[in-house]
Amino acid sequence: MLLVGGSGYIGCPVTSHLLAHGYEVVNLDSLVYEHGSAALGYFPHPGYRFVKGDMGDPAALHDALEGVSDVVLLAGLVGDPITKKFPEASAAVNDAALRRCIDGLAGRGLERVIFVSTCSNYGLIPEDRRANEDFELSPLSHYARSKVAAELYLLSKRAEVDYTATILRFATAFGLAPRMRFDLTVNEFARELWLDNELLVFDAHTWRPYCHVKDFARLIDRVLGFPVEEVAFEVFNAGGDVNNHTKQSIVDQILARLPDRRVAYKANSTDPRNYRVDFSKVRTRLAFDPRYSVGDGIDEILWALGLGLFSDRDERRDFYGNYDLPGL
Repeated sequence: MLLVGGSGYIGCPVTSHLLAHGYEVVNLDSLVYEHGSAALGYFPHPGYRFVKGDMGDPAALHDALEGVSDVVLLAGLVGDPITKKFPEASAAVNDAALRRCIDGLAGRGLERVIFVSTCSNYGLIPEDRRANEDFELSPLSHYARSKVAAELYLLSKRAEVDYTATILRFATAFGLAPRMRFDLTVNEFARELWLDNELLVFDAHTWRPYCHVKDFARLIDRVLGFPVEEVAFEVFNAGGDVNNHTKQSIVDQILARLPDRRVAYKANSTDPRNYRVDFSKVRTRLAFDPRYSVGDGIDEILWALGLGLFSDRDERRDFYGNYDLPGL
């Protein structure tokens, strides 16, 4: 099993899950956030191998693919802020390098390729509708436009490649992980209010879907184990209906645990995304429902903060969020 981007916020929980379930894991990662220490705990495992390199580098990809039967494509500059801040790097990584990687997977005798996309592809939709996998895509950012382009490119290869591809459109991630991120809504809100900082919330009544990183790992495992004809060149929204939330509802859940914290609200931000997502396909076709609610994620983050586990966040800002690209 090759995880492209296996040292990241989602990559590490996926690694933990797959190793615990008997997979051998190769991790190809360029460590653009200088976050290599997040994966150090896996190095002693006999089923783990690390390759430092760019997914668009044929030599690095060739090395990483040795003995591999399945690939999960997680890598990229993840999120709207980082891709907006670094548009040239975003194009180089999320478009050009990813396309070279996809091209490099053909003819290798692989069985399955899972591409991790995003529910941000849906953009802005009316509040009385939920987006299923056939809903019109309306990407509003560099990040989402690159994901849509990659989806279309991968699907266009169906008649040409010797592997089966599956696309998972991930909800917004939350929860504890070795490469913790505090630039994601649930994690950020919980930390700011735990620190008793005033939290500024933009467009509090906009909807987004959320999913715990451990549930993403479970879903990837589920796809790998499902009959190939059930997932061949299929697209699945990755998450669960229970975790469609407004920002306001997330704030309310945190305030129920941390009363009397300060929250300010502001409308009309530069990020207009507003979307609820229909997860019935992944539930009915793959028998997948999330185990963890947003409330569960809030509880574990507050617990970890109470233990002082992230006291170095300000000194290691880039490790704890996709703010800059020190390793690129």
